[in-house]
Amino acid sequence: MSVSNVIFVSIVAAFVGVAAVSDLRTRRLPNWLTVPAFAAAVLAHTVMNGLGGLGFAMAGFATGFSILLVLWLIGGGGGGDVKLMGALGAWLGTSLIVTVFLASTVLTVMASLAILLGGMLSRGYGYVHRRYIAAGSTGRSITSKNTAADDRARREARRKRRLMPYAVPVAVGTWAVLAAAWMAHQLPW
Repeated sequence: MSVSNVIFVSIVAAFVGVAAVSDLRTRRLPNWLTVPAFAAAVLAHTVMNGLGGLGFAMAGFATGFSILLVLWLIGGGGGGDVKLMGALGAWLGTSLIVTVFLASTVLTVMASLAILLGGMLSRGYGYVHRRYIAAGSTGRSITSKNTAADDRARREARRKRRLMPYAVPVAVGTWAVLAAAWMAHQLPW
């Protein structure tokens, strides 16, 4: 295994670890984390592989960003999640970011089902319904004006009904994908 592979894997593993901790603690992924990670990926790939590296990073960014942008536009996830996947895609490239997305999706579904089932077993269906399902019913009324207070209330209701911060399954999925790619000698760098 080359030194550059060890460095790249270490940086990516640390980046998603910090993102997961930040998302767990604050339910936010700050720009001070995602934007420099994206810039570092573009710089690192460009320095290591020239224009081919720049293309690799930008294609990975576009793929990761686009996948989560679509989900964000339909109400799933937040803007920080979009930037996280874009920055991660710049490090991993197109094929690995798609694999990380699929792995994190499976992990999210499994963890969400466990959380909902655990809530139902410990507190009952009514609690789960109020906490996660009914909490999302603060949508915009056709007759009401869209005020800043309405937007804040909708964002807060959406935040409260989230089962888990998305950066956690992304981190676990990334670590698993990197480990599998490492063992198979399939790292793209």
